[in-house]
Amino acid sequence: MAALIAAIELKRKGYVEYEGAPYHCLDIDVSRPTARGGQTLVRIKMRNLLTRAVFDRTFKAGDKLKEPDLVRVPATFQFADGTGQHFMDLATYDTLTLSDDMVGDDRLFLVDNLEVQIQKFNGNPIGLQLPVIVELGVAHTEMGSRGDTASGSVTKAARLETGLEVRVPLFVNEGERVKVHTETREFAGRA
Repeated sequence: MAALIAAIELKRKGYVEYEGAPYHCLDIDVSRPTARGGQTLVRIKMRNLLTRAVFDRTFKAGDKLKEPDLVRVPATFQFADGTGQHFMDLATYDTLTLSDDMVGDDRLFLVDNLEVQIQKFNGNPIGLQLPVIVELGVAHTEMGSRGDTASGSVTKAARLETGLEVRVPLFVNEGERVKVHTETREFAGRA
């Protein structure tokens, strides 16, 4: 049986099951009453892990929510085709398939043998968690010229091997490998 968590005990970036679906708590705001007899309310900005919808819900501090049956399994990206993105479970060597809707724009970070965490809810894969930094090759970028830095524009656009577009410093050239932060989608250094 799943454990119950009081709404006041929920933490940012935590997980909870609500109305039969798993949710990721993006932000939590606790409002304490100033008057006697008022109730403490917990407003949670949460993302449904099945539909990716984001919304706010308000709970009383004592409301109990279920802990979801979420499991993360390490996997490596294998390939993509018309049916979705295919990963190999590193523990069982099974193939796990996530639809394009489940992966979303995160597919722009997927390169062969990239190690990720696949989230499973009640035994079924529902999403993936990327590493914080991913190394990608620069497929195309303009040459930086020496006088560009005086104008204050010290970055240039670069298209990476997966199609992702990021801003990189002038010294980065085509064919080099760069590190990209997966949450902010920003340049994080040379690889």
